[in-house]
Parts: sequence; structure tokens; C-alpha cells
Amino acid sequence: MGSTADATSSNAPDSNSPEQPSLKRVMGPGLLLLFIVGDILGTGIYALTGKVANQVGGAVWLPFLVAFVVAIITAFSYLELVTKFPKAAGAALYTHKAFGVHFLTYMVAFAVMCSGITSASTASRAFAANFVEAFDLDFSTGIGITLLGLGFMTLVGLVNFRGVSESVKTNVVLTCVELSGLLIIIMIGLWALGVGDGDFSRVATFDTGDRSALGAVVAGTALAFFAMVGFEDSVNMAEECKEPSRIFPKVLLTGLIITGCIYVFVSITAIALVPVSELGEGDTPLLKVVQAGAPGFPIGIFAFITMFAVANTALINMLMASRLLYGMSREGVLPPPLGKVHATRRTPYVAIVFTTILAFGLITFVGEVPELGGTTALLLLGVFTIVNITVLVLRKQPVEHKHFRVPTIFPIIGALTCGFLVTPFADRPAVQYQIAGVLLGIGVVLWAGTVLVNKRLGKSGPQIDPEKLAEHE
Repeated sequence: MGSTADATSSNAPDSNSPEQPSLKRVMGPGLLLLFIVGDILGTGIYALTGKVANQVGGAVWLPFLVAFVVAIITAFSYLELVTKFPKAAGAALYTHKAFGVHFLTYMVAFAVMCSGITSASTASRAFAANFVEAFDLDFSTGIGITLLGLGFMTLVGLVNFRGVSESVKTNVVLTCVELSGLLIIIMIGLWALGVGDGDFSRVATFDTGDRSALGAVVAGTALAFFAMVGFEDSVNMAEECKEPSRIFPKVLLTGLIITGCIYVFVSITAIALVPVSELGEGDTPLLKVVQAGAPGFPIGIFAFITMFAVANTALINMLMASRLLYGMSREGVLPPPLGKVHATRRTPYVAIVFTTILAFGLITFVGEVPELGGTTALLLLGVFTIVNITVLVLRKQPVEHKHFRVPTIFPIIGALTCGFLVTPFADRPAVQYQIAGVLLGIGVVLWAGTVLVNKRLGKSGPQIDPEKLAEHE
């Protein structure tokens, strides 16, 4: 989930300068499709398949399918907004244009930033679990996994500090690696089906405990939605696409359909080859699928593919989080120290340290993949609820150029479904609300502190410009 340009590591002109050039439109349909698929693929399906199975039993594919439907409905809203306002600022820009409330705009941006940290923390735990399998270490839970996760996040922080510039070509390579692991799972499933191995009858069974089947699917969807996030980040590439109003709709929808189909096929294969009780244990469900369906396949190779996929997720999200925090500081809505740039590396080192410390806290005191992944989904579902509402509000602001227009019923359904999945009625564990509350509470404290400091200095209150915020990222 997430992609960002490391603007601070270059000698680009001042973003506030009138001479600031526009971004070069270099992405055609093919590269944009690879970017979108690569952005969605990652930690979610690699780490959470077993946890979703714990919610519903053998019908593990159903929550992924429902999550896909919810995501594609919201994607329609993003399509209208990104073709109407093709600026690299995303949800914060749409919120600001719709409501003009600086604090609300700030909280949307801060929630997106927090989702990057929780997503990266999820990836660090999954990385640690696969590292144990790849090197056949003796521990798989407890302090060992936590220490490995902290070590991995430290490495991510150091790479982030050194300066990493995301490029389309790099994304193509990473996408191919992530995709290869999932295609291996699907091929194993097809082989098992062909030779009569596995129990494909399990895909139609529910094991929901005290819950109803509907309640279990809703709870599973609230968690599985983490696997679908990432499509919203493609709006940040709008200014670098050729004819975004024309190509964006078909490419984004195609990318979502491809990833949705992959997730359903992978989850069906997983449950056919590995019983729910085994699939739901630990944080390496797909490794178990490979071991069960292709015992001769070098498990270490697949573990490394998984590690590569989740490492990419972690790095991209920590890059996004630190740059977004830096951008908000430069806009004057967060304390000035968070906007400091290292003299040599030209990276926002204070923001990097701050976001890395938050990730350390999540890995140490939360640790569990489903809670961190669920919190990521919770934060973004809240953002998506607002985005669906902004579509309807911004209908009052016409633009001169042609753009995609979603049927009105879609954003209404999107707002209702995303909003419902945010509430406790989705049977979301209380700890996810607690994690999100603490993170957003930190944002409120930082905002309030900035207001007080500005008052003492005789400055005006915090004013956030989402378009400039995107330039800082």
C-alpha cells in the first residue's frame, strides 16, 4: 500500500516557487496498470489469509470477494474525483475542496499517514515470521519475532533516511516478484485440482463459532479489506499519466479486477490444501500452502519471495508516512522540527525518526498481524467514507473539462458500506479502535500544540493546502 516520490532527496526547485515545473506525464495504460496491481498486492494476502479463515472457516474467499466489491464501489468515487481534479493530493484535497475545514483536512491526511505506519508494522511482523521459516530458526513467537520485527523496521528507517526514490521501473520489478509468489500458489492449486489432491469441498463450509454466517463474513471482510487497500494511492500518479481523464477509469477498474481474482483464487487454493485450524495459526499461511501442495518446492525460495513482497510494502508505506508528516510540518500545521531536512542526505530525518518510533511502539506493544492489519483497514475505511461523501458534495463544483461521472447510487452505497465497516457492528475487535484512537489522538495533540505555539508567536492558526502538501511529499 502506498507510494511516494522522495522529493526531498533531490535539488528540485522550491515547491512554492512560481517557476515550479509540472510533473512529466510519462505513464501510459500499461505502466499505470502495473503500478496499481503492484500497489494493491502485498502484505494483506500473504499474511492475513489464515486470520480471515479463522473468522469464517472454509469460505475464506467470501470476505475477500466482499472486500473487493466494497473497494471497487469506492474506486468509482475516486475515479470521478481524480478525473475531475487530477492533482497529486488524494483524499485530503477532495476533503478540503468539499468542506474547506482545515482541521478535517488535516485529520484525513494524518489518518492516511497513520495507516501507512500500521501497514508497515504489519509487514514487519510478517517479514519476521517468514525470516524464521526461511532460515529455519527455532523460535516463531514471542520476543524473538518482536526483536526481528524491530530490527527490520530499523533497517527500513535507515534506508528511508539514506533516501529512496520510487520509480516506475522499480515498481514493475517489485510487482513481478510479488505477483510470482501468488501465481505459484494458484498453479499449485490447479495442480492439486488436476491430480485430485486437496479438499475443495471445504470452500463452501462455514465454521463461525457463536456468530451467524453473515456476522462472520462481515467480521472477515473488515479484516480482509486490508488486502484491497492501495488502489487509492494511484490518484497520486494522476499528474504523471497521459490523458488521465480517459485512461484512469478503465485501468484502475482492470487493476482491481485482476487483484480481486488473484485473491479469490489464492484463498480457495489455501483452504483446499490446508485445514482452517492449521491455516489460521501463525503469520505464514501461504508457506503452509506450498508445503502441503508442493512438498518438493524449495520452501526457502517462497519465504524469500514473501519477505520481498512485505518488505516492499513496509518501505513504501514508511516513505509515504514520513514525507506526509514532513509536508504537514512544512505547511505549518505540525511542529516545525518535523519539517527539518538533513543537510547531507536531504531527507526529512526528524519525521523519519518520529514515524519509526511510532512503528516501534506498535510492533512492541501490539505485534499481532490481524490487529495491525485491521487498524490499517479501519483508518482507511474512515477516509473512504469521507471520500464517498465528498463526491456528492463536489457535484456543486463543476469543472470545464470532461471527466468520469459515477452514478449517484455508487457513492451513497460506498459511504454506507465503508461507514458500516468502521463501526463496532462489524464485530471489529476493540483493540483496533484503541490503536487508531491513540494514533489519531497524537495527531490532535500535535495540532493543538502547534495552535498554542502560533498564538504565542502572534501567528495565524494552522492553514493546510493539500496541493502544496502533495508537492512536499
